[in-house]
Amino acid sequence: MNTGFYIGAENECLEKSVQSSGSLDLLGKGDGAEVMLQRIKADKTVFIEPGEPSELMEFFYILDGVIEVEHDDKITMLKRGDYFYSHKLKQTIQFRTKTDVSLIYFTTHPVFYYLSATIKELKALADKVSEKDRYILEHNRRVRDYALKIAGKLNLSKERSENLAFASMFHDLGKINIPDEILNKPGKLTEEEFELIKQHPADGSKLVQKTYYEGIADIIHQHHERLDGSGYPQGLKGDEILLEAKIIAVADTYDAMTIDRAYRGRVSPQEAVDELISMKGIFYDEKVVDAFVQVLKEENII
Repeated sequence: MNTGFYIGAENECLEKSVQSSGSLDLLGKGDGAEVMLQRIKADKTVFIEPGEPSELMEFFYILDGVIEVEHDDKITMLKRGDYFYSHKLKQTIQFRTKTDVSLIYFTTHPVFYYLSATIKELKALADKVSEKDRYILEHNRRVRDYALKIAGKLNLSKERSENLAFASMFHDLGKINIPDEILNKPGKLTEEEFELIKQHPADGSKLVQKTYYEGIADIIHQHHERLDGSGYPQGLKGDEILLEAKIIAVADTYDAMTIDRAYRGRVSPQEAVDELISMKGIFYDEKVVDAFVQVLKEENII
């Protein structure tokens, strides 16, 4: 049972990223913030750059070693027990390690995924899927953007929105196992072919289970479930389905309907919305559909 309290032992971390200059251990994360242990080898030049988003705050506490910092036309030597941080940084700051250095590194917005080997592997796999079906890459990006806008209307937390963003980008990852001729078949699928298609949420879920983004695997596993139990692969109903999966279901369906595919033409945004509205409470969550309709109206799409 998750009580919201976590204990970590020495040399344990959620994920480690190793570079030529040192290493970065992700120790904890929550609500968009991250706590890391950073080790940097001696005689390395490191930069702190203006972040994205601009309000990013990065805090560093020196556990061991000596750092030389260049700032405001002067050089400052920082040692064990000293700290430095940036907030709304306007210019790049350079520092050099005089010895091997260990620091506690805290950020108010997630940055570890830029260095994560796991995420890089998933992105590489997603690229392979897009080679099988060129539609998928742009589709995933649109689904992510729609999903995050819906999440904003529903006031999801930073952490849940973060998980939703990654689940949206990787929700079709399991299609790597589907033969190209089935993915791009212009006609109606046979029962056997559709059974293969129905495996992709479970396959995608397995591929992302090793990531440190909690819940992303379950979201991917459930994104084709429907409120009345008619979805796949588990036939979940109602509250058995995660809200994040319900959001992706709406965003995914809308985008699929409004884009030309080999097996059918597109429909207009209004026709797609009418279809979503007609299935509110049957296939799709009412709050999610209503939030998405509000987004589309505000953007003058419908």
